[in-house]
Amino acid sequence: MSTSRIKDFVKDRWEDVQDYLGGGLLPKVIGGVVALYLVLSLFVGWYWSAEPGLFSVREATDTLAAERKSEPVIGYATVTTLIKMSETLLDKPGGYITNDIMPPGVWLDNITNWEFGVLVQVRDLSRALRKDLSRSQSQSTEDKDLIIAEPQFHFDNGSWAIPATEREYRHGIKALYGYLDRLSDADKTDAQFYARADNLRNWLSDVENRLGSLSRRLSESVGRPQLDMGLAGDAAAQQSTHGNSVEEKKTPWLKIDDVFYEARGTSWALIHILKAIEIDFKPVLEDKNALVSLQQIIMELEATQESVWSPMILNGSGFGVLANHSLTMASYISRANAAISDLRSLLQQG
Repeated sequence: MSTSRIKDFVKDRWEDVQDYLGGGLLPKVIGGVVALYLVLSLFVGWYWSAEPGLFSVREATDTLAAERKSEPVIGYATVTTLIKMSETLLDKPGGYITNDIMPPGVWLDNITNWEFGVLVQVRDLSRALRKDLSRSQSQSTEDKDLIIAEPQFHFDNGSWAIPATEREYRHGIKALYGYLDRLSDADKTDAQFYARADNLRNWLSDVENRLGSLSRRLSESVGRPQLDMGLAGDAAAQQSTHGNSVEEKKTPWLKIDDVFYEARGTSWALIHILKAIEIDFKPVLEDKNALVSLQQIIMELEATQESVWSPMILNGSGFGVLANHSLTMASYISRANAAISDLRSLLQQG
């Protein structure tokens, strides 16, 4: 075959390839695959967005104790609950979604804010374990496993690689298992859990601050003038810079559902932690006649987990035609926060 014929043959074949790519079957196939992927992503995203339901703290404690052949001693329920909540973040449908960079995970802002609400409580409780609950006094040494667990849960919650967030959190869970095993081992006394009123008050103080902030952010969904109360009650108090005496704060429209679902996640986590505390701190609570106060807080928070029947979080005015889901959530959070303040006062009494 001559050189000219070879050139003509190659040219004809190249033109055939261009015709195939330009107006043939391949673009239609690619378009169909992309369309199918997007449709499937919508259904998968709907499934992944479902919030995990409440679990039985006592049942989870007994099950884990049986699996690890250990005795559920004081503190076992609280640590088990912390482990169970952490594992739920990673093992629920869709796994941990906050650090997803591909559809449908990257589109799902409601469940990611729910995850953040749970994560904040996981971080606070792991810090309380390391700082107070596992130590007899301020001069005592920190627990070797909790030294590892607490910073692991404070790792960047949005890292998807090198290292992935899930990997770091699982290291924290592994350290909690190590602490739990030593805690329930009668032959080892280097792991302790001190169910004292002062330790519980310290953790409740953190919870009170968290719920107070959430209640304020939820209430700002409608926007209201607010006075600067930063120096109220102390004539000698000062602040770094002067602020406006009256300021109107309003949550951005696109952030209203984010705050709402963060509050849902926070409440979900607190319900379980408080039920674990009811088990581990029962003698302390009964001694202070504060058990009913704790149960009232749990009831208020359980109301936040009712099903949301609206397809979207509505932001009607306080007495307007449309509902305001944020204000409804704020009312439950505020009542729980007030009850926590009362509980802290009871625990402080001799």
